[in-house]
Amino acid sequence: MVRQFTVVAMCCACALAGGITGELFFRTPGIVSAHSPPLPPVPVAADGDRTAASAVSDQFQAVVKKVGPAVVAVDAIKPPTSSATGSGKPKEESGSGVLVRFPGVSGTVVVTNNHVVGEAIRDKVYVTLSDGRIVQPSRVLADPESDVSLLHLMEDLPTVELGDSDRVVRGQYVLAFGSPFGLNQTVTHGIISATDRGQISLGSTIRIKEFVQTDAAINPGSSGGPLVDLNGRVVGINTAIASQSGNNSGVAFSIPANLVKRVAGQLFEKGSVTRGYLGVQLATTLEPAEALRLGLTRVCGGLVEIVHPGTPAATGGLRTGDVILKLEDVDLRDENHLINLVSALPPNQRVRLTVWRDRRTQTAEVVIGDWSAVRAKQRP
Repeated sequence: MVRQFTVVAMCCACALAGGITGELFFRTPGIVSAHSPPLPPVPVAADGDRTAASAVSDQFQAVVKKVGPAVVAVDAIKPPTSSATGSGKPKEESGSGVLVRFPGVSGTVVVTNNHVVGEAIRDKVYVTLSDGRIVQPSRVLADPESDVSLLHLMEDLPTVELGDSDRVVRGQYVLAFGSPFGLNQTVTHGIISATDRGQISLGSTIRIKEFVQTDAAINPGSSGGPLVDLNGRVVGINTAIASQSGNNSGVAFSIPANLVKRVAGQLFEKGSVTRGYLGVQLATTLEPAEALRLGLTRVCGGLVEIVHPGTPAATGGLRTGDVILKLEDVDLRDENHLINLVSALPPNQRVRLTVWRDRRTQTAEVVIGDWSAVRAKQRP
């Protein structure tokens, strides 16, 4: 189902730069599925018989025809969770997915959300194709921190292309596919409302915060379904909605396709995703009043609340109260931007940070740490 959270909760994300991930520095190119040529651009009305509205409608229908066969429903039966009164019942989870191909990977891959599949074992995961057939994956690969899960199918099935999500812009039309409330092959439309959204909270395991926001209607059961541009290319994987009722309120979030490519490349290559970290806890937001108090003239960068001892940040001389303004030559929009950039860097890489301290800019050099090693130590 779609991850739900209240509008209030959107402003309460906790940012640990070492662990929260995004991967904006490096891009894994060429991970696409090319089956059909791009659709033609929407024609402009030139006479009274064919209006602009009907032209857009025709384009929507062409996209649905192209993408529909690659949209699937995903069901998983998760093991019961233990409680004070003993083990409960197995939990059934339903969501959506989209069929794509990756270079060097045989068969077909369903891209969906990890929170749909979760802890379910492979033979308790079921994929319902657009023609009603039910298949099961030969293996399941997952990256809980980005909420991406890949279901590897050996069958040769219709697929669609993962597009370039860095090229989406606010205001462009998109279609959202999925299985809301169990209604398979549902399609809705809307626009891109925003990009690079990070100020939302999705629980302790989902640390990536690099979302595309849309007003296309997305509801429980749509998690894992594709967000598609008018050329029929997947630009996002639908993941969460901001809602106080649990249903669509016109504010939904999708994992960018380029992030899916990068995560998938590492999962297929080595079975896990390597991420860098600094070892600081950042304020969830830098308020305008606080920025002015610190001597800044605009809200930007990440405010350091805690520097964890024995981490790269501590070794590099970062302090509580620093505002990190730049990573190398990249101006940082906010704390989430910093987190995404750092997590994309390989461990042991030395980087230069520009920080605001004592009402002036200073520089610090930090050697990026290996977040996977930290995570391994945290596991019981």
